[in-house]
Amino acid sequence: MIATRNLLVVLALLLAGFVLYLLLPSEPGGDPAETGTTRTVASNDYADLLSLFGEFRSFQQGDSGNIQSYSQSGWILSNLDAAPDFSATAMAEQYGELGTFQARLQSIDPTDWSISQQVDYQLVRAELNGYEFQHRVLSPWSRDPGFYNDVIATFAWVAEPPLQGSEVAVLQSRLQSVPDLVQQAKANLTDFSLIAADLATLAILSIGDTRSDYEALAEGLRVHHPELVADVDSALIAIDDYEDWIRSNEDRMTGTIGVGRENYNWLLRNVYLLPYTWDDIRTIVELEDNRVITFQRLEENRNRDVPPIVPVGSQVEYREGIEEAVDHIMSFLRNEEIFTVHDFLVPDDYFDSRLYGKGYSLEDPWPEKHDYFFNFSHREAVMENTHELVGHHFDMLRAERDSHPIRGGERPYKISTARDEGLAFALEELLMHAGYLDGRNPHGREITYEQAAFRTVRALSDIYMHSGDWSLEEAMRFCVANAPHGELLDGSHHLWFELDTTLRGVGHHMLMVLGKVQFMKVMRDRANQLGDDFNLREFLDEVYAAGQIPWSLMRWEMTGYDDEVSRLW
Repeated sequence: MIATRNLLVVLALLLAGFVLYLLLPSEPGGDPAETGTTRTVASNDYADLLSLFGEFRSFQQGDSGNIQSYSQSGWILSNLDAAPDFSATAMAEQYGELGTFQARLQSIDPTDWSISQQVDYQLVRAELNGYEFQHRVLSPWSRDPGFYNDVIATFAWVAEPPLQGSEVAVLQSRLQSVPDLVQQAKANLTDFSLIAADLATLAILSIGDTRSDYEALAEGLRVHHPELVADVDSALIAIDDYEDWIRSNEDRMTGTIGVGRENYNWLLRNVYLLPYTWDDIRTIVELEDNRVITFQRLEENRNRDVPPIVPVGSQVEYREGIEEAVDHIMSFLRNEEIFTVHDFLVPDDYFDSRLYGKGYSLEDPWPEKHDYFFNFSHREAVMENTHELVGHHFDMLRAERDSHPIRGGERPYKISTARDEGLAFALEELLMHAGYLDGRNPHGREITYEQAAFRTVRALSDIYMHSGDWSLEEAMRFCVANAPHGELLDGSHHLWFELDTTLRGVGHHMLMVLGKVQFMKVMRDRANQLGDDFNLREFLDEVYAAGQIPWSLMRWEMTGYDDEVSRLW
């Protein structure tokens, strides 16, 4: 009798649980399998996915071809003749169109496709989800004063004067739209309860940079296009007006900092395609922080009697140091067969886009104070240039030659950040273990870990700001207290810029650290899978051939292991 009663109780609980499951609201976006909805299959043709992807990219770019991708701190806007419409009505209309694309994607069944084609399907799914998160959660046009500054800043991105052809008219149109855009910002940022005061603080700091760029633009135009200087002056007046408006309302902005753990977890799973939760990531980053600080201190002890590296002290020494480091890196890559150095992987353009873009001119006096990272690269330049040249510049050169209709190039909404930044970051330390610092001053090994430690400190700031545990000020204090030589960060432009990138571009620094960890997992799995047949050059060639995609998808494609991706949908 008792056994029968217990059985009935169990059955009743199971039935209640099943009913509750049916009544629970489905999660926005994602896959029908996880939301409980029923998929109506209309196609299993890969060509339909390609068509959908092309149409969605065109839709995001809009009539003006404006919205290209999501940057570290906001939208990257290009090809703009004038400011787009960011009103609530316009944004709601754009968001409403998303449902059509999501329904079309869900009607495509990729079950019988190759793994590579299924990877493409998940990339498209992630991009649709990224667009959803941008509208449903971030909504920067109504929550972030810095968003409008981002747009204004891009208006000053022009070629070196003299401008050619239609470039003059395009620039004039952009400059003349700045006052209207400022008025639009005031009209759209009306609900101060949605705006975090920390975002206002970051916006004010960023506006200072934008103002400097416009002043430099005016100087450059005076010789070749003096007719545009008045438009720059009018834009500057509008920029100052916008800053005054933010300052006068900053105390009324009472919104919550960050996106919160629930939204962070949704973003991890559905956009970044990470098989981890906020709690998992906190543990991973803390363990990585423990490791790099420990290794840094061990290296310091090991090198305690080695003469210190004397930092460069002039523009000429700086340039010579960078050029020597690049030559050393290129020789190491070829001699040690790290990966295939194709003929097009050359540093020629790197010196213009990276080195000479640092703001240092041979005619300028050597500054007394430098950007935080320069305090490392001025002693040993190999790691920073490995990150920028091998990690990013070569990625750009590969992307220019990638004709894949879905995988080519960097992905919007930070979908590829764990791959791009994570791999660039990983190479700094891993190539050290491969030997590229052998024969150089051993204090360079300490610098490798010092740079890594600042990445983990920034990642922890990312995690705790978005959970709402830390304010911007608390995150800054944490960085100063815990980063190597943190006193160099105190009150620095560098620090607030880095925290701007990760507070406004959710997860940026977390993705850098997680991406490094994921890369090492893929390498471990592939090495174990191949055993004695594993070859480093072939492995990295395979990584680069896969494109700039999340590590979970790359691991699935390279190894066939689906334990991570099965947790994502």
